[in-house]
Amino acid sequence: MFQFLLKKLINSFFVLLGVISIVFILFFVMLPADPARLTMGQRSDAKSLENIRKELYLDKPIHKQFLLYLNDLSPLAIHKNDSLEQSKYNYHSLFTLGKEKVFVWKAPYLRRSYQTKKDVSTMLLDAFPGTLILATLSILVAAILGIFLGTLAALRQHTWVDTTALFTSVLGISAPSFFAGILIAYVFGYVLSDYTGLSIVSPMWDYDPYEGKRLVLKSLILPVLTLSIRPLAIIVQITRSSMLDVMNQDYIRTAISKGLSQRAVVWRHALRNALNPVITSISGWFAELLAGSFFIEYIFGWKGIGKITVDALNKFDFPVVMGSVLFTALIFILINVAVDMLYSIIDPRIRRS
Repeated sequence: MFQFLLKKLINSFFVLLGVISIVFILFFVMLPADPARLTMGQRSDAKSLENIRKELYLDKPIHKQFLLYLNDLSPLAIHKNDSLEQSKYNYHSLFTLGKEKVFVWKAPYLRRSYQTKKDVSTMLLDAFPGTLILATLSILVAAILGIFLGTLAALRQHTWVDTTALFTSVLGISAPSFFAGILIAYVFGYVLSDYTGLSIVSPMWDYDPYEGKRLVLKSLILPVLTLSIRPLAIIVQITRSSMLDVMNQDYIRTAISKGLSQRAVVWRHALRNALNPVITSISGWFAELLAGSFFIEYIFGWKGIGKITVDALNKFDFPVVMGSVLFTALIFILINVAVDMLYSIIDPRIRRS
């Protein structure tokens, strides 16, 4: 198991390194605008621009800029041994390297926003709980309903249940998320708001002077409904197809011939063996939702990774966009590693191969 995990982590490291390289090329090599001017504004003086270029390492050759960018992102790095450097990176010294350098441990430094001057890591971590809550509830709704309806459609093949499940799933897949979001927001949050009690934009947290901060569950209904439509539709189809394939296997027929009840055959034998492709779909959608559902968060005014990324793009705040891309890539990588480990537990043949 340890060797399997180590191999996955090494592969994931090289994938993340490739993503970092692409992000650096796009935003530092191919970027048409001057990052120093984006930071200071168009009316800044030459001296201020020079200081900003020095702070962003724009005065150095491109290969040194890339190495310094990797040094900023790496948890283990080499920095100057002075108070200004320590306050900037908030590092913990491990051991000294000569008189001026020190080998340190720190949180990855994603640099600062051009607009707010805040640390990008802090901005992403502040927005991540909103995205995490939204994504977790959406994928739970999609997974529970999708597996149930997909299994029911497979067991009632060629009946009205199967036909209805297939029709609604195709309809859900065909509707783009941004279109479904606008339609749901307009109908339930505006036209029928007097009956539903919902609004298009609602606060995520309610601040009570006695009970403190509380999550407003009503605000989650419309965005969760919108986000769960597409993964629900796909999970229904994958579960149905996988269950139909498993139910035709010899060991299922043997279990039925031994007199096991349909419930025991379905839930104890068939569904467990049919879950591998379903888990793949759920993990992929969960990673995508965690990465930030840009349009949905923007439509409903939900403070999450997607919303602050769209706001940063509108303001050409590229450090926030770069940090969001890297954060997204890390989420995908970690979830894929977790899913591979789950596969190896469910099916030991994967680990042995």
